[in-house]
Amino acid sequence: MQPSPDRDATVRTRRRRLLIAAVLVIVVGLAVHLIGSGPVADFTGDALYAVMIYLVIAVVFARAASWAVGAAAVVVCTLIELFQFTGLPGVWAEAFWPVRLVLGVGFDARDLIAYAAGAVAAAVCDLVTRRRPPR
Repeated sequence: MQPSPDRDATVRTRRRRLLIAAVLVIVVGLAVHLIGSGPVADFTGDALYAVMIYLVIAVVFARAASWAVGAAAVVVCTLIELFQFTGLPGVWAEAFWPVRLVLGVGFDARDLIAYAAGAVAAAVCDLVTRRRPPR
């Protein structure tokens, strides 16, 4: 069964909006990282990281349910956080500092809470915007 042209256009539009949102989240996340300090900025930055992961997954799987994308974002963020136990992200960050922004360098269990909050917030926002009636 072939998808309808209208459905393809809807998916393309969704992907475009998700990409724009991802760019905005990256800009805000970098601003929080560079300007903010303390536990609130750390939590906000980690939550925005999860939102960005959510948006990337949603771009790739544009037809997936919001809850599934949210769950996948939490899993990816958790795996990245656990990867920090190996010490490799810290070594890589010494050679190329942007790795620190992508993979982090030290495990912190509080980050897992921020990731869950960010992924849930992204899923709820996505669900609400997807259910909005067309103009």
